[in-house]
Amino acid sequence: MSSQTFELLILGSSSASPTSERNPSAQLLNIAERFFLIDCGEATQIQLRKFKAKFQSIDHIFISHLHGDHFFGLPGLLSSMHLLGRKQDINIYCPKELKDIIDLINKFSDTRFNYKVNWIFTNDDGFNLIFEDDKVEVFSFPLKHRIFCTGFLFKEKPLLKKIDKYKLEKYNISNADIMLLKKGKNVINKDGELIKNELITFDSRKPRSYGYCSDTIFHEELTNYINNVDLLYHESTFLNDKKERAEMTFHSTAEQAAKIATQAKVKQLLLGHFSARYGNLEQFILEAKPIFDNCVLATDGKRISI
Repeated sequence: MSSQTFELLILGSSSASPTSERNPSAQLLNIAERFFLIDCGEATQIQLRKFKAKFQSIDHIFISHLHGDHFFGLPGLLSSMHLLGRKQDINIYCPKELKDIIDLINKFSDTRFNYKVNWIFTNDDGFNLIFEDDKVEVFSFPLKHRIFCTGFLFKEKPLLKKIDKYKLEKYNISNADIMLLKKGKNVINKDGELIKNELITFDSRKPRSYGYCSDTIFHEELTNYINNVDLLYHESTFLNDKKERAEMTFHSTAEQAAKIATQAKVKQLLLGHFSARYGNLEQFILEAKPIFDNCVLATDGKRISI
């Protein structure tokens, strides 16, 4: 059986001000052909077209907080979906005030979407399950920023066990019991004997995970929510030359992001949300690598498969 998709596309990697090469925050995560848009900075819909993403396949949008560089692209995206004839529901996970903003825009523009928006409001009171289907779970968790802000954790659900087909015949097991075996259950064979699951099956690969830490000051408690993730995105707005500025604005440096990755024992660190004052982004890698070696830059258009 081929492995199901788990791919992240970076649509925007800049902080408050975009540059000629970097748009504000936005990412598109594809897990088993479920498309999750994470934040939606200005011109996100243009980036989706530029990088040939499946525009109308997005059914879930996650907004971390209400600073403009994380949601100013949402009204335009929702409007374009409407103009393109979208009919299926869209689900938006966000601070509750975002609904008021979108409702006000629609009121004064006399807009009524062709589709239904389901609003799921986030909380900053701990680790909360906000989406679940048969393949994926998504959790929100609190970040420490100047305003209400949450991170998100995307996790594959445990995969079904694999069957040793040669042993089905050896232990005289009915094909009708295969799904029970895949779910880890013991079965009774055709001779009425109890057959232990471990005799017939072996584990599938470990489920994959992605942690998204949007705007936040250096905050060690984050490690409680992102331990051992395969890929961690952690904002690194500044380098250490602006460490005081980072603290004042409730942002992080590349070195601080690397410390979080090390403490959380993640497999790979993705640095992003770069201040427009920096042109050479390789400086961020040079600052982070001595603390956490496996780190990469979240530059616009980059695709990362887990």
